[in-house]
Amino acid sequence: MFGKVAPITLSNHRNKKIRKVSDYAFAREFNLASIMVHEFSRAAATYPIVFVEDKTHDAFRPVVMLGLEQKSNLFVQEGKWKASYIPAIIRRYPFTLAKTTDEGKYALCIDEACELVNEEEGQPLFDEKGEPAELLVRAKQYLGELQQMEAFTMDFSRYFAAKNLFTPLNMKLRQSNQMKSITGCYVINEERLGNLSDEAFLEIRGRKFLAPVYAHLVSVAQMEHLVQMRDEK
Repeated sequence: MFGKVAPITLSNHRNKKIRKVSDYAFAREFNLASIMVHEFSRAAATYPIVFVEDKTHDAFRPVVMLGLEQKSNLFVQEGKWKASYIPAIIRRYPFTLAKTTDEGKYALCIDEACELVNEEEGQPLFDEKGEPAELLVRAKQYLGELQQMEAFTMDFSRYFAAKNLFTPLNMKLRQSNQMKSITGCYVINEERLGNLSDEAFLEIRGRKFLAPVYAHLVSVAQMEHLVQMRDEK
């Protein structure tokens, strides 16, 4: 998604503006998108929510499936996003955060290669006095909120991994005249979840994990929706 990430500075970006996103072509090759636990309830109505191994953090990470083949996003058609809910990681573009040399601190960055970044039209990053404009202030706040959500999401994933509740997704989908297995994806094992002790179940509820778990389990049925979209395409 990101081509040339750079920290936003007054000296380098004083005259930069951001056009409103009207074309999601930048995401047309994403068949997966990371998602936060806080998005599960809304995303489950449209996308299958599964988990993939995040070797960088030695954990599982929740993602929504946007397509059934690599480099195929079924929800981007003629530049438009064909769903009422768009994952937050897509909506944050072209902004992102990057770690600095100071422990625990992050820099607000932008993708300078993004076509939305220009000097002719759109919302400015800085006002005439050189102060952060409204867009930049809102972007920083939004990314800060996403960072907090990500910490909660990683806590969620590590908790269920520690309880040994993740299991490989066992599903085959029709492709032409063949059956294709979905690989590399994990789901929470509903049977193991049901066999947890009352104490463990209450702990899940107390951590506010219960609603996301059920949203995830229900969302897996959206695989059929992806198959239908692929066949229609």
